[in-house]
Amino acid sequence: MSLQNKDIAVSNKENIRSLIQKILGLGGSMMYWRLPNSEERTLIVCNSGAKVTDEITLEGTFPGFAFAPFNRQQSKYFFNADLVFRFKGEELIDGPDLNNTNFFSGKTESFDKNESRFYFKEEKKEKISEYFPSFVEACVQMAQQGAVEKIVPSKSMDINLPENFDVLQTFNKFCDKHPNAFVSLVTSPETGTWIGASPELLVSIDAEDKFKTIALAGTQKFTHGVNLKSVAWTQKEIEEQALVSRYIINCFKKIRVREYAEQGPHTVVAGSLLHLRTDYEVDMKEVNFPQLGSVMLKLLHPTSAVCGMPFEPAVDFLLKNEGYDREFYSGFLGPVNMNGESKMFVNLRCMQIFESKARLYAGAGVTADSVAEKEVEEIEMKLKTLAQILNP
Repeated sequence: MSLQNKDIAVSNKENIRSLIQKILGLGGSMMYWRLPNSEERTLIVCNSGAKVTDEITLEGTFPGFAFAPFNRQQSKYFFNADLVFRFKGEELIDGPDLNNTNFFSGKTESFDKNESRFYFKEEKKEKISEYFPSFVEACVQMAQQGAVEKIVPSKSMDINLPENFDVLQTFNKFCDKHPNAFVSLVTSPETGTWIGASPELLVSIDAEDKFKTIALAGTQKFTHGVNLKSVAWTQKEIEEQALVSRYIINCFKKIRVREYAEQGPHTVVAGSLLHLRTDYEVDMKEVNFPQLGSVMLKLLHPTSAVCGMPFEPAVDFLLKNEGYDREFYSGFLGPVNMNGESKMFVNLRCMQIFESKARLYAGAGVTADSVAEKEVEEIEMKLKTLAQILNP
């Protein structure tokens, strides 16, 4: 199923900034994204309110956008693509003309440019920084004692927004800095405003019914000009990434999927960082499993790359001891059934935007070979890298 706007005139002169201003001024929710290695950007407007659901279904669903938190017990959100706009850069190439449609019927008279703003949630105070090193040490001990093979502690960091902070400009910076990432901007009354650049595909289904997912782990700084084939990885990083791969293969085994293609691991660039990645692909027609996307989405989330394994002891320890609510950080998000394709990404390299602050999030994988101080340093490096995007 794909959404068409054939009967609505397109305003080629509409630019992204004035369009967003109009949408928010009229009370719509908005999802704006750019897929990896693409120049095209897509913006959808949901005027029907978020659908709150226990599970996200990818097959036979109205086109839209899914947004889910880290905690699988919490509600997930689905936003219908009531209107769809496509841009190349910031120039509109396809979409309806809001001046010639009654989409916002009854609201147009109340439009006020001064009231057009992003949705900001009330800021929750987080006090975890001083306890974080000891929490990471507890995670290392847990792995060394054999309670888990891997666990992924994380933390948040609040930064005051610079004067004249511009949400759209920040989105554009993410696009420039992370050409290989899924860059997203979500703003709605239900979720608040989130911006991010995820390097990690969770689940993808293309128009040919090919299912894809990846195992991504390991982190080191990227040096421009380096030959990716010559990058050396520590035994700890190799084993950490292998755990994520094993987690995916075990999910395939649970549902008796034996026919899959595996490529990797290989080194990939994600902004200013490097990761180890293995790609998996399944022909859903060949294995006669039309619901594979939704089934694997439920099995994979949250992945061992953001939670740990075995899943139950890892997630139980994190939810009880991490000391803050991750909310949508390390959850998943992405377009559903847009032109017959669905692409869910893990919500990494992300920040939540409040009225005057940004809350940044980062984590690191801990195994029995980890040194707590180094894991804390890695997380601080990730937060520092993410914070650079906010510099004027």
